[in-house]
Amino acid sequence: MKARIRIALCWLLALAYGYAGYRHLATPAPFLAITPPWVPRPDMVVAATGVAEIVGAIGLAIPAARKAAGRALALYALCVWPANFHHAFARIAIDGETLSWWYHGPRLAAQPLIIWWALWASGAVEWPFGRRP
Repeated sequence: MKARIRIALCWLLALAYGYAGYRHLATPAPFLAITPPWVPRPDMVVAATGVAEIVGAIGLAIPAARKAAGRALALYALCVWPANFHHAFARIAIDGETLSWWYHGPRLAAQPLIIWWALWASGAVEWPFGRRP
């Protein structure tokens, strides 16, 4: 049962990252807007993150690459977390709308869950479920 859940969550994560990667490449403006000002060449960084998400999604779909993709996507999610903080604390409007803390609070708190999800769904970690002796 756990294996089925893990595979289903792995595929769901692959779809989410694939779509996010597509959005980074097709409509970069919202991602450029939330990129912290200290990031050099934000246009290139947003494009590179889109490619990284798509490659990670493909990696999750390939059993031999799944663990490596999960680790890479977990690291990726950690690295882009500052953009989420910048979006929240700089009160950046996207398409003329400034989102409230009802969005930002859960979004910021969910990032560690997304990191864990990439690791667990890919089989890179067993925590908190552990292996049975």
